[in-house]
Amino acid sequence: KRIALVGKSGCGKSTVIKLLCRQYEVRNGEILFCETPFSEIRPDDVRSMIALISQDTAIFPMSVSDNIRIGKPNARTDEIMDAAKKAGCDDFIKALPNGYDTLLEEKGSNLSGGQRQRLCIARALLKNAPIPLLDEPTSALDRETEVQITETLRHISQDKTVVTVAHRLTTITDYDEIIVLDDGRIAERGTHQELMEAGGMYCRMYHNYVASGGAEQ
Repeated sequence: KRIALVGKSGCGKSTVIKLLCRQYEVRNGEILFCETPFSEIRPDDVRSMIALISQDTAIFPMSVSDNIRIGKPNARTDEIMDAAKKAGCDDFIKALPNGYDTLLEEKGSNLSGGQRQRLCIARALLKNAPIPLLDEPTSALDRETEVQITETLRHISQDKTVVTVAHRLTTITDYDEIIVLDDGRIAERGTHQELMEAGGMYCRMYHNYVASGGAEQ
């Protein structure tokens, strides 16, 4: 399934992602993975099954190839290039001074925001984890780049369990389920169509989003 988390800033969306990544430990209740409590699974084993793509791209001062290879440390060169092509990176990488061997600067400052985001998507593609977690991955991008990356994310989401934190509500209208959070609690849940017909919080959020021309609420 593809699940989207929506709600106002501070409602708990990114906290859910951090809980799933084992950055936070559960204080109350429990998280189950295939009916096994998280507390009985090693954090590294959990993270091996997860590919996180967030708005805060992590680019390191090493070559382009090595930045992508973080997703799969023993990856061959042809696997890295294949992931880059699928993520739409290949053309701009080849245009860099030394192609895939180009040394990137700290935080990828010699790349554009869209290019950094695509490298992180290539890293996730290479890892091929069964659970992609998407934490507002297009929120800081221009509309054209957002459309391109949304299509790439749609491609990598096939036959996987996907959890997406979304501010741009038009990107999640075809998701299997949308969960609306309000002050750390589930206020509504359902498909886009069901929530629109219900006329509740999500319906108001969506209409406000469209009326604002896509500006974040």
